[in-house]
Amino acid sequence: MFVNNQVAITISQNLVLHGKTKYFNIKLFFLRWVQKDGDMIFLYCKTEEQMVDIFTKALPISKFEFLRQKLRV
Repeated sequence: MFVNNQVAITISQNLVLHGKTKYFNIKLFFLRWVQKDGDMIFLYCKTEEQMVDIFTKALPISKFEFLRQKLRV
């Protein structure tokens, strides 16, 4: 899974719970579980290169064409 948040990746790999993570413990435990089992790997991807944006956001033409080219469409 490509993620544009390096802190989220670090928290999912760190087994120590911090005070700032207390509001999303359920999601955090699930992410740690699937990562530990090897079902999912989290990789950093720059925000500008998030291909899913083409399906979820209104984009300027230049970014739309860039992402469309990456999707080979």
